[in-house]
Amino acid sequence: MPKSISFIQSLVPVFVLMILLTINILYKDGEWWGAYSNQLILLVSGGVAFLLGLVYKVRLRKIATEIIENLKSVLVPIIILAMVGALSGAWLISGIIPSMVYYGLTILSPEIFLPASVIISAIISIATGSSWTTTATVGIALIGIGSAMGISTGMIAGAVISGAYFGDKMSPLSDTTNLAPAMAGTDLFTHIKYMTYTTIPSIVVTLIVFTILSFISPTNGEANTQQLLIDIESYFTITPWLFVVPGVVVVLILLKLKPILSLLVGILLALIFAVVFQPQIIGSVHGITHVSELMAKVIFTEYEIETKNELLNELFVSKGVIGMLWTILLIISAMIFGGIMDGVGALSKITEVLLKKAKSVFGLFASTVASCIGLNAIASDQYLAIVIPGKMYKSAFEKRGLAPENLSRTLEDSGTVTSVLVPWNTCGAYQSSVLGVGVGEYFFFAVFNWLSPIVTLAFAYFRIKIRKLNSKL
Repeated sequence: MPKSISFIQSLVPVFVLMILLTINILYKDGEWWGAYSNQLILLVSGGVAFLLGLVYKVRLRKIATEIIENLKSVLVPIIILAMVGALSGAWLISGIIPSMVYYGLTILSPEIFLPASVIISAIISIATGSSWTTTATVGIALIGIGSAMGISTGMIAGAVISGAYFGDKMSPLSDTTNLAPAMAGTDLFTHIKYMTYTTIPSIVVTLIVFTILSFISPTNGEANTQQLLIDIESYFTITPWLFVVPGVVVVLILLKLKPILSLLVGILLALIFAVVFQPQIIGSVHGITHVSELMAKVIFTEYEIETKNELLNELFVSKGVIGMLWTILLIISAMIFGGIMDGVGALSKITEVLLKKAKSVFGLFASTVASCIGLNAIASDQYLAIVIPGKMYKSAFEKRGLAPENLSRTLEDSGTVTSVLVPWNTCGAYQSSVLGVGVGEYFFFAVFNWLSPIVTLAFAYFRIKIRKLNSKL
């Protein structure tokens, strides 16, 4: 009988993964082996695990079986991700996203600038599914407007980031919101519904904090978003009727229609609305001879609407299905890495040792949170801070009789949102660079981001909304 792998040996592929990722992020600008460096690093680390399996004479069939099972488990999430890419393009050309931006900006008021910034960022992030896009567009505008009022840029950046990551976390268009349930073994909309229990209290407290800060922070200017509104109206037909499409999608979700079918309806309705409400956009695209050709381009490839406003040019761009390729390949690579680690017994050995430290349900949640935050600091990538703990703790949650939604929610509460609080993490580096505000300046004011893991631990400690297997929400 072959000897089982030891705990130290099980960590070797993980150490290789961490070292290669550190070199890639800190010294190679994230493109050591090209745009898909992280995917290749996962595969190389999986290769190291495979060699360990050969040394310990693990049957190749066992490893192959684990890899196949892992890939099968993420087939539906991968299809959903592809459809999300298509949806973002359809919602852009139909004017749905521009309308959300337009109506979001109209609520801006100098007297409540900071909480309004949270709300605006949240609305746009939910619409686009991207915190990065939100901060790079409206976030920059809000920094400029707030600075003119004399408000601390650290406060403004904290408000923008709080709202952007709330929206990113709750949007079905977000890659991390699709990734977390895929790792935990639940479906997208169950995950989003279950996240509301911890996310709503966190964002409410965040809004209260920024409302108080608005009262104690004097302003000396007037918010001017008029030009942005004029520019949006000059290119799109802005009407509340466009909200029928997301409204229908929400209703279908509440009626528990399959996510893939709900998204498909959202795509088809948006394309119809594009023809009805945005004929000027369709007619202005050069090199397109037929509406169906434009629709195919919007759904499958990168598409941008050029305006005279640089901020709007950054926002009004979608990458279609092809834009999801990076995340899809990351998931596939992670599943291969995780499958090999499973097959050689390394993942179970690591989990076994870690679970000895987590003797209670709260200890399990605390260990998961610590792993996510630790990987954000060590691996410098929020995706890996979701993928690796997701693979590590999935079976542990099952053995404790805990539904997978508990794990997926914890992954988002501690993995997604804390990435921006680490200066050398890709998210922290990006946001500080785009907003022109250091992580140290906005750290305290990014209330939603550091509060989220605290709230999820509080829920675990007091056994609030901790769903058991085979129980109803």
